[in-house]
Amino acid sequence: MRAPLSLQRAGWICVGCNGGYPVLGDIPWLFAEPQSMLAQWRARLQFLLMSIDREVRTLRAELAGDLGALARQRLELLAAAHEDHARRLMRLLAPLDFAATQTAYETHLALRTRLPSEQGLTNYYVNLHRDWAWGAAENDASVALIRSVAQHHQSWGATAVLGAGSGRLAYDLHMQCAPRLTVAVDFNPLLLFVARDVARGATLELYEFPIAPRRLTDHAILRSLSAPQPVRPGFHIVAADVLRAPFASEAFDTVVTPWLIDIVSEDFARLAARVSALLRPGGCWINFGSLAFSQGERALRLSFEETLEVVARTGFAQPVIGEQSIPYMCSPASRHARMETVVAWCARKESAAAALVAEGTLPEWLVLSDRPVPQSEYFKVQAVATRIHAYLMALIDGRRSIRDMARMLVEQRLMSAEDAEPAVRRFLIRMSEDSRKSGV
Repeated sequence: MRAPLSLQRAGWICVGCNGGYPVLGDIPWLFAEPQSMLAQWRARLQFLLMSIDREVRTLRAELAGDLGALARQRLELLAAAHEDHARRLMRLLAPLDFAATQTAYETHLALRTRLPSEQGLTNYYVNLHRDWAWGAAENDASVALIRSVAQHHQSWGATAVLGAGSGRLAYDLHMQCAPRLTVAVDFNPLLLFVARDVARGATLELYEFPIAPRRLTDHAILRSLSAPQPVRPGFHIVAADVLRAPFASEAFDTVVTPWLIDIVSEDFARLAARVSALLRPGGCWINFGSLAFSQGERALRLSFEETLEVVARTGFAQPVIGEQSIPYMCSPASRHARMETVVAWCARKESAAAALVAEGTLPEWLVLSDRPVPQSEYFKVQAVATRIHAYLMALIDGRRSIRDMARMLVEQRLMSAEDAEPAVRRFLIRMSEDSRKSGV
């Protein structure tokens, strides 16, 4: 049962449970476990900065070799850009209080400091430049398609944009569709801090590192990020998990889900019920983006027709649908650009969806630090695999051969004589390929 929040000097306080939610860089941090999420983003920032530092050191090492003039120019450009990039990220993400965490690079690699597993601070970094530097064609086409399917939506009223990213679509909708209130929600602090600054009228400078640079000087470009004009009043940015949106039931007249429904970890039927719960009767769900479900069980990788069936089953009227091919990530500095056929719909809520079945809570041993961790079968298998991995890495001393290492695995009774040598070779091939890919 959600209770209202009260803004105090230390942040937002839940009047029901007295739980605290900090405000970081003027952005409410409304996660279910705000301190845990803050610690995870700090760790991800540290890992990112370590990764940039390693890249710079690799570039500097290569610069010490015998290079042609153009290669030297390119590597010097990249090394200087990455060094400056790290400084700019540090300043922008200062509200995370980076100094509060100190963990080794190797520890981050082992523990995979990520949440969700595929998300990092820079996963959608290119969106910053698309939104606020060079993406006018895509941004304009996106808003035009949404407005065309929502032309009979009488009042945008209070609008939530779930998965707002760096905020350009939320900004455009707020400026052009006249909602009384717009709340842009995302969980990535880098995207949100950029959205905060540019929406206020500031100009930020951040590097773009194109995937396929057109020219040598395009390998690292310092871009200016800015909004057409400061956002009008009523625009708010919130850091939260869209699958645990911190809002009262039926709080919004409009819910927008841009490029979201096919990338979240939750199945679409459950997500649709969450959207319904946030909408007032008669409110509209506006969806926009691709439909490329690729996660989870095959049965949950829905077709377009199945998606519309779920929308209807969740209590929405027949949606107004629009499809269009629009430019997608067309950086002027990159050869990597394409047209994307996107779909938009506007569906009016006619009836409430069935109540969501409460998800199971975390087990006690994950919540309470003094409880023993159970030795599950999965953990047992992973323990053996990790032990073999660590043992093999420790055997690499510059003197032992594949045959020597295989013999030691047999002696330790970790593998049979028949399996050991081929397994060691496969392992080292994979490690060698990973090393080449990472440039280490």
